[in-house]
Amino acid sequence: MTDFHADELIAQAHAGHILGGTPAIRPFMPDQHRLFFAGLPYLLIGTADAAGAPVATLLTGPPGFVHSPDATHLAITAALDPADPAAEFLVPGAEAGILGIDLATRRRNRANGRIVSRDRGGLTVAVDQSFGNCPQYIQRRAVEPVRREPRPTEILSALDPEAGALIDAADTLFVATRSRDGLREGGADISHRGGRPGFVRRRGDVLTVPDFSGNLYFNTLGNLIGEPRAALLFLDFVRGDLLVLQGRTEIDWTDATGLLGAQRSWSFTVTGGWRRRASVPLRWSAPEPAPQLARTGIWAEAERV
Repeated sequence: MTDFHADELIAQAHAGHILGGTPAIRPFMPDQHRLFFAGLPYLLIGTADAAGAPVATLLTGPPGFVHSPDATHLAITAALDPADPAAEFLVPGAEAGILGIDLATRRRNRANGRIVSRDRGGLTVAVDQSFGNCPQYIQRRAVEPVRREPRPTEILSALDPEAGALIDAADTLFVATRSRDGLREGGADISHRGGRPGFVRRRGDVLTVPDFSGNLYFNTLGNLIGEPRAALLFLDFVRGDLLVLQGRTEIDWTDATGLLGAQRSWSFTVTGGWRRRASVPLRWSAPEPAPQLARTGIWAEAERV
């Protein structure tokens, strides 16, 4: 699977950047990626629910809880929390989009494939696609373990004031997508988006995310062309809360946002989601903004309601 799928090529054409096949996307993990994953204390993973809609979660453990027994497998030694609504869908045969991101060093690598086994100790993913991403728009944060007492999961049918406040202050989000059914080169994916606090516009239950210049792969937007459903994951880096939202997207290719640095944007209409308070036993330091943020803007305060 070294070529972009059909909808990714369409997205590249819309944006005026045709990359076609590239050796940067490999059917195996190079050794540096395998070592990188093994050093992480947290990992983001996306899959699909029973209706085929993307879901997302974050798994944690001491460095080494993710390891690679060979170049095409990742083993994740993390007991899945039954209180996590995404956990029930992380089963053998399910698509898995994996993002390893080290905020302290601004490194990130992706590994997408399918889950081949799951037991009480964790799960194993067979990797079909492996590729790195640039460090742009990643706010640098150091991380340390912390003891927390998770609270019961709260199911959301719409954004409440607390969720809105987290989104308005966010400088980081993660978006889980998947390709449309029938694409051989497709599957689940999860990626990072970053900007200044306020870079996500909120109008009721509709969020708008600017698309800044990136690696030109257009994996996320390509997936959204064929499958407009997505999941967004927001993390409270201090309190360890997770907010996961499911919804439908629409891409605006017209560059009509008026937002500094945005080349296009996409909207996300919330259809549901959940909040898991104190579910992440990690705490991150105050952010050191990414240098690229100097050439980006935020939405006007009046647009975040």
